Amino acid sequence: MTDKILHIVGGGMAGSEAAWQAAKMGVDVVLHEMRPKVETFAHRTGDFAEMVCSNSFRSDDDEQNAVGLLHWEMRAADGLIMTTADRHKLPAGGALAVDRDPFAADVTAQLMALPNVSVEYGEITELPNESNWIFATGPLTSPALGEAIQAETGADALAFFDAIAPIVYADSIDMDVVWAQSRYDKGETEEERKAYLNCPMTRDQYEGFIDALLTADKTEFHEGETAGYFDGCLPIEVMAERGRETLRFGPMKPVGLTNAHKPDEKPYAVVQLRRDNALGTLFNIVGFQTKMKYGAQAAVFKSIPGLENANFARLGGIHRNTFMNSPTLLDHQLRLKSRPNLRFAGQVTGVEGYVESAAMGLIAGRMAAAEILGRELPVVPQDTAMGALIHHITGGAEAKTFQPMNVNFGLFQPVDGLKGGRRGRKDRYKAYTDRAKADWTAWLAHFD
Repeated sequence: MTDKILHIVGGGMAGSEAAWQAAKMGVDVVLHEMRPKVETFAHRTGDFAEMVCSNSFRSDDDEQNAVGLLHWEMRAADGLIMTTADRHKLPAGGALAVDRDPFAADVTAQLMALPNVSVEYGEITELPNESNWIFATGPLTSPALGEAIQAETGADALAFFDAIAPIVYADSIDMDVVWAQSRYDKGETEEERKAYLNCPMTRDQYEGFIDALLTADKTEFHEGETAGYFDGCLPIEVMAERGRETLRFGPMKPVGLTNAHKPDEKPYAVVQLRRDNALGTLFNIVGFQTKMKYGAQAAVFKSIPGLENANFARLGGIHRNTFMNSPTLLDHQLRLKSRPNLRFAGQVTGVEGYVESAAMGLIAGRMAAAEILGRELPVVPQDTAMGALIHHITGGAEAKTFQPMNVNFGLFQPVDGLKGGRRGRKDRYKAYTDRAKADWTAWLAHFD
């Protein structure tokens, strides 16, 4: 192997983006993917960038939302994941949701079409001593590779658990009970304003649903496993255990919605479903990640008004996610301090979410390619969404309590001259995004 080749392990969001960015800079890339030879709990295909937990990239507001700003930065950098998501966008109010199967097929086709990208299928189980590598194996890092990383770093492997929400066939939903409406009628078009389906519950129905959740058979963890969860992806049963009203103030909140069938009746709680494909034949139950066993899921979810006859294209489930203690292990270029020829990207670094994972792939790919080409690049500006994430995972976070993190404005340095507090939040967020866009544009100019 020559030192001029970049090897990338993992064809998920981060690995796909890293391969795209490096190849576009003129570097030869070998993308290593263990699927479909080695299957995982969550994946169904061998396509790159397959979406498993959700089909949403969350808010697309690039002036008032940190993940929307991250969308903007990735688009400005010709990001593969974002530009492909835009081509396969589904109506979702103010969010960016995509038709997951065509999206993954498109990402795969674009990477395979690049003349300087080749693919090797098979599992990588060791950390190489030579050449340039990016490990973007994601939350489902194989046990053998996880052990190799642990042996190299000398640290205990950290992990949390992610849950997946079920998907329902649209033609099995009772539209005499359910109505189409985005919360607060968000969306510029009528289609976007009706991007969600809503299942109303009375108080008695809600209380019965909570009882069923609490008593349902659930997946048990293996002996010795500690069941820590990422707060942004909690199973609904865990939320219910925190208090009977938790779900009603969370994914089942009834605000901003009017029952089209009974406009004078205010639902006590509402279950929302979001379109999962362009045909409108599949809907996922929003916020309903679950660790219930399959038989229990079908019974509990069919107690939801409008879903009594639901057929499921996929039931939910739970899986273990692996991530590193990046503040102690990685430098500002996402290199392993003990082995600088190895970079890490994606969720394994301790960022959470599709967009954040792809963003770390974008940075790792560009940094690795620049190093191979002998080009020096300045540090990613901390006042950008990219830079705020990198700073957090490579030293900004407290190592002893490090946990997976979504991008958020709490990671940003304060803007001079703006007061904090609720009154100034809108202006403060706009100042964050204006500053970030200017700094990101200036950083990208180094690649021209």
